[in-house]
Amino acid sequence: MRESHPQTQTTTKMTSPSYDYTQRAGVLPISWNDFHGLCKALALGVQSYQPQIILAVGRGGYYPGTLLAHMLRIDVFPVYLTRRVNDQVVRNHPQWIVEPPSAVAGKRVLIVDEISSSGATVRLVCEKALALAAAAARVAVLYAHSWGTEMPDYIGLVSDALILNPWDREVLTADGFAIHPEYRHALEGQGLAPDGSYLVDAPSFILAKG
Repeated sequence: MRESHPQTQTTTKMTSPSYDYTQRAGVLPISWNDFHGLCKALALGVQSYQPQIILAVGRGGYYPGTLLAHMLRIDVFPVYLTRRVNDQVVRNHPQWIVEPPSAVAGKRVLIVDEISSSGATVRLVCEKALALAAAAARVAVLYAHSWGTEMPDYIGLVSDALILNPWDREVLTADGFAIHPEYRHALEGQGLAPDGSYLVDAPSFILAKG
């Protein structure tokens, strides 16, 4: 769900909708199986690069970054720069929260994120990794919009649809699970009702304890 924007330290409270979804055409729900398949494609794509470290860009990039690290059997480190605080957009531009570790020095780094829009976020991470003496840095993303394909070296899927991720599609409310407010806003912008059909198709479990 997160989009990419240039960095600054501005912390002005946002009063407009969190992101501009007016350029989205259609809706593309992604299942957990779709997610796994896209990560397998990325793993095959980066194989010849032989990355030694993954920098997973939070929060959305933690999911593919972690799975790719397991598939490639290499270490993964979180990095985090965001406009949000407690899931609310409060800054006009992302602020660094967790920077890359010194362990990137001399290593081939793979930066993994959820989506590339302007490409500014992954560019910032790439620049930071190279400034820490990484031997090389490449970028892999699950998705890119047609206007955001330049920066990533590996892209799972190019689409200008409203992409509904399986990990941030639902939020817990007093009335149960519901579509994330940003997705709801974006769906309504396309004249669609954000009903239960957009929830993740997953079995219900009862806790074994707790």
